[in-house]
Amino acid sequence: MSEEARAVDEIRVLLVDDQDLFREGVAVIVDAQPGMRVVGSVDNGVDAVRAVAETEPDVVLMDVRMPEMDGVEATRQIFSPDRVAARNRPVRVIVLTTFNLDDRAATAMRLGASGFLLKGTTPALLADAIRTVHSGHAVLAPDDLAALMDGQFHTRSRVPRAFGDLTDREREVFHAVARGLSNAEIATQTFSGESTVKTHVGSILRKLGLRDRVQVVVFAHDHGLARPE
Repeated sequence: MSEEARAVDEIRVLLVDDQDLFREGVAVIVDAQPGMRVVGSVDNGVDAVRAVAETEPDVVLMDVRMPEMDGVEATRQIFSPDRVAARNRPVRVIVLTTFNLDDRAATAMRLGASGFLLKGTTPALLADAIRTVHSGHAVLAPDDLAALMDGQFHTRSRVPRAFGDLTDREREVFHAVARGLSNAEIATQTFSGESTVKTHVGSILRKLGLRDRVQVVVFAHDHGLARPE
């Protein structure tokens, strides 16, 4: 495989943290992984927003607490409609925090982040998390996400009219995605093929104006549509 082809296949990672030593350590871990490469390293949210536009990363590892602009505001700006529309490739954000079930992490996920990791996580879990969000899935389980959202005392809003545009099968797939099931698991549950499930998921995202499966989980929770197994 050529160097150019390898570069295309690589997961491009941007590091955002105000501690230089921490960023350097994470960079060593990421660059040691097959199929991953650090394309930028900045120490505040202002530079993070700029670096996303300049380096076009696939995954951003975003510290939640920083001077100048914190990770929550940076995430909001990264996923603003105008920036999303101008982007050539999708970007995923993983929030880094020292506190489990951090309120700021919950807010960042509502704004578009795909999950959060504790800063003390292992190199193996960090690499797995990068690959997981790059494929469009959440880092944490739906039950943990629900607990994180509940901790914000968030008032559930009225179900958007667009939800009524989903077909019966799309609603079935929606609830399965909200429970964290993979396409293969949904295919088994609905007696259909994985390609069919993928088509349904794409239609759901388009009709509801959501970016990925993570946002389906957040949407279901915020509108009281999450169902127990």
